[in-house]
Amino acid sequence: MIRNVVGSVLALAGATAAVWSPFRAWYDGRHGRDYAIDELFTGITDTRSDVLASILLPFAFAALLALVGVVLRSRLLVALAGVVVLGFTVFWMVRVGQAEGSLVISGDGRGLGDGVANAFGGGVLLLLGALVMSGRSSHGSHGSHAHRLDPEYRPTHPTLDGPPVTGPGGEPGTPEAPTRHPQASTPYAATRTWDVPTPDPERENPPPQG
Repeated sequence: MIRNVVGSVLALAGATAAVWSPFRAWYDGRHGRDYAIDELFTGITDTRSDVLASILLPFAFAALLALVGVVLRSRLLVALAGVVVLGFTVFWMVRVGQAEGSLVISGDGRGLGDGVANAFGGGVLLLLGALVMSGRSSHGSHGSHAHRLDPEYRPTHPTLDGPPVTGPGGEPGTPEAPTRHPQASTPYAATRTWDVPTPDPERENPPPQG
């Protein structure tokens, strides 16, 4: 939980820096939003571009990926956003190096501006956020169904813990009734009583024979 929070904060900070970077100086004192995105492939020109067709477009897309990744706790989306930001930043640095003959950072506005540094730092923060995040845990979803019985399961044994009763041929059978003692199954009112014979006094005391 703590790793996801820290990683989300790093990812959001990196996405903010990446989106803000085109509004800073990128090259020759001009903001990144003034350069068209196709200049990354055709070469840097002095033509001013619209904001929607400028370098801001890929960074805005990367920020959207990072936001969705934070909401879904997806490390893959956050890392992909960082790769997009760093990829376009490095590509721009290569173009500036080709235009100037070398990568130059100077205080008079020539060479790379602070907007490039913001974009590069934003990409690094996105990658760090993806590494720190622990991602979505799968233990909770699996644990809730671990002890749930199949709704179509119908036990044939008297107890749920024992195996089902099978017949002689292996077919499902019915449980046999438990054997009970004859005296336990006989009602009290139907119990048999035994007649005790009454003693005969003549047999016990025979008369004297004279």
